[in-house]
Amino acid sequence: MREIILDTETTGLDPSTGDRLVEIACVETINTVPTGENFHVYIDPQRDMPEGAFRVHGLSIEFLTGKPLFQDIMDDFLTFIGDAPLVIHNAEFDMRFINAELQRFNRPPLPMTRVVDTLSLARRKHPGAQNSLDALCTRYRIDNSRRTMHGALLDAELLAEVYVELLGGRQSALVLASEIKIVETVQIITVTTRPEPLAPLIDVPEENAHRAFVSAMGEKAIWQKYLPQQ
Repeated sequence: MREIILDTETTGLDPSTGDRLVEIACVETINTVPTGENFHVYIDPQRDMPEGAFRVHGLSIEFLTGKPLFQDIMDDFLTFIGDAPLVIHNAEFDMRFINAELQRFNRPPLPMTRVVDTLSLARRKHPGAQNSLDALCTRYRIDNSRRTMHGALLDAELLAEVYVELLGGRQSALVLASEIKIVETVQIITVTTRPEPLAPLIDVPEENAHRAFVSAMGEKAIWQKYLPQQ
């Protein structure tokens, strides 16, 4: 199944007060495995960058000025995501911003029914625990050392790994590996009959000595079954 792991960065917390998107990243996965096909853009918000937002993602207005506007990348973005489910951490936040941008150009909103919110998944799986992206990376031993600041593409890539773990991915892989190993073992242990028996490696005196040794164990000794018939 094709899914899109999505993350955004913004100028603030609320699009209704004028905050805008400044970065969108989408990582395509097929059956939870990244395909290498990504969509990633920086967006000129056509406004200032509050200091609080800059401290989160490090995207200055000087860097963003001259980047494409949302209307410039909107069709490419919608084409890339298609009708695939969107996997987003704290999805309500990102979806409010994306739909606010789409509304500016009279485009229909993306429905929440197509969204998988990994924050909700994490809260159900780990109730009462910290379920931020960093906390989940730590819990699942996913290397997030590059994440010194928020960045949409890196966060989407990390979320793709976290999502697999939330679905029980590593445990499933171990079960599959175990099953494969068993099948291989059955294939390797194959009993066949030689068309002609091998010539004995012991001479007649040695064979007679062995027969006398086994006979001394008594008729119930299991080795009696393996004595050559005379």
